Amino acid sequence: MEIPKSMDFKADVAHIGKSVLIKGELSGSEDLYLDGEVEGNIELRDHSLTVGPNGRVRANVHARDVVVHGKVDGNIQGTERVELKRSAVLMGDIATQRIVIEDGAFFKGAIDIKKEGKSDSRPEKREATMAASASYSGTSSSSSSGSQSTLLEEKKY
Repeated sequence: MEIPKSMDFKADVAHIGKSVLIKGELSGSEDLYLDGEVEGNIELRDHSLTVGPNGRVRANVHARDVVVHGKVDGNIQGTERVELKRSAVLMGDIATQRIVIEDGAFFKGAIDIKKEGKSDSRPEKREATMAASASYSGTSSSSSSGSQSTLLEEKKY
């Protein structure tokens, strides 16, 4: 008997039911569906976390992908993606590459969009540095540079 792919995928996801309360650090090396309550920290760096509609999290979260249907009180660091569904309530900051916030979700905090990619981010950083240095040299050669050159001459003595 062959196992359908959908069942095979479901076997790779750990499930924490709505009656479970965890206090402390939660970490793992598989995807997690959390419908219970967690107080502490959640570390699933290379895996995804889904906070179900009954899920209540009072913790800082670090996972590859984070999908929130329930309530989270803490900061979320999603290496690749964070998604807040319409029933989500998040009180905390988000740091991620991609974000989705559905209409109706409640979010109070800051968002830090990370530009990461092994080959793509480096050229962009160089361009930004070049643009910054070009604009700096452009401003020093403008008419307002008279006071700057006076300060420079005073420093020489």
